[in-house]
Amino acid sequence: MAIFEITGGKRLHGEITPQGAKNEALQIICAVLLTADEVTIRNIPDIRDVNKLIELLQCMGVEVTRHSPSVCTFRASNVDIKYLTTSDFKAKAAALRGSIMIVGPLLARYGVSYIPRPGGDKIGRRRLDTHFVGFQNLGATFHYDPKENFFEVKGKNMKGAYMLLDEASVTGTANIIMAAVLTPGKTTIFNAACEPYLQQLCKMLTSMGAKISGIGSNLVTIEGVESLTGCEHTILPDMIEVGSFIGMAAMTQSDVTIKNVSYDDLGIIPASFRRLGIQFNRVNDDIHVPAQDGYEIETFIDGSIMTIADAPWPGLTPDLLSVFLVVATQAKGAVLIHQKMFESRLFFVDKLIDMGAQIILCDPHRATVIGHNHQMRLRATSMVSPDIRAGVALLIAALSAEGTSVIHNIEQIDRGYQDIDKRLNALGAQIVRKP
Repeated sequence: MAIFEITGGKRLHGEITPQGAKNEALQIICAVLLTADEVTIRNIPDIRDVNKLIELLQCMGVEVTRHSPSVCTFRASNVDIKYLTTSDFKAKAAALRGSIMIVGPLLARYGVSYIPRPGGDKIGRRRLDTHFVGFQNLGATFHYDPKENFFEVKGKNMKGAYMLLDEASVTGTANIIMAAVLTPGKTTIFNAACEPYLQQLCKMLTSMGAKISGIGSNLVTIEGVESLTGCEHTILPDMIEVGSFIGMAAMTQSDVTIKNVSYDDLGIIPASFRRLGIQFNRVNDDIHVPAQDGYEIETFIDGSIMTIADAPWPGLTPDLLSVFLVVATQAKGAVLIHQKMFESRLFFVDKLIDMGAQIILCDPHRATVIGHNHQMRLRATSMVSPDIRAGVALLIAALSAEGTSVIHNIEQIDRGYQDIDKRLNALGAQIVRKP
């Protein structure tokens, strides 16, 4: 398994452009199954999870034409439903969390779908109830084989329905919307997720002929149509990369400009970094983070310790909590990081403690960080990337540390970040990839 060797303490300088959004790409690519016409998608991130999903669709019979690493045309005119019952499909789909979102489109278009229990990050329970209860509300039935970890879903006579989701699941909402766009009648989804990536999916479906209202709110209404046409769609820049680069620049005391960030789609992310005392400027659609000697964490108005917590959109995305935690280790002041949505995402802090960070892990969901104020640099160490987001947080820590650190299992980082070592080395980082 490959490793990164990172020589820390290098100040970075220059411009970097975020890749296309991973979480949007996974939804958008699954949506091509809703039509037999050509769908062209631009700004696709060239990363492992996305490429594996594209390969899975090709195995299902979808024609894929790659015009460049970031532009593909899909034609799902001859989908092989029987392939979904094969051992090859089970193995490939089980390795991808995003594979769950093929169920909604296939159910809508063919009345049947199969899916193994998908894998992905080991960040705690990620139940699928919201997806399948939503399908049941539309009239579908499903059978789960616990021995095979395999779902069979049927819905030949689905009808639109009202539903109140038990959680604002992003992938669950996306899956139900994709099932509903070709389902006769009116479907109303309350407590729907409304992240920018989900808004992008709805805008794409609307351009294909779907009738969706309430886009961007938690109350979405879909009027089913008979068929959808092809379209062209451009994926947003990845807000998680944008946030990661803001934190990396501040922690390494670097001068970095992040290009074409789609600032208006970043929500509360910029304000949350300002709470840590990080200075940056918006220049048109770019973010410039100037080199700064230090940054001081704010307190609440009554003087109590700042808390940064994740929440469904428009709250702070949970995918950036690990970055906020790492960046706080070199701030002036203290902050409570509260990871509400997943119970295993803070367990990487033991690696940071080994590096000299002052962190108290209160429980699986909360960690208190007392910053060093750049008075004491982190120590280099050897560590293992447990998941995509924690892996990048550890990479940021290593870039600021004194000495040479080693990160194992970087395949986890590659799942979500395109050529991250090459792109950061172009700014002056010293990252060596070794087999």
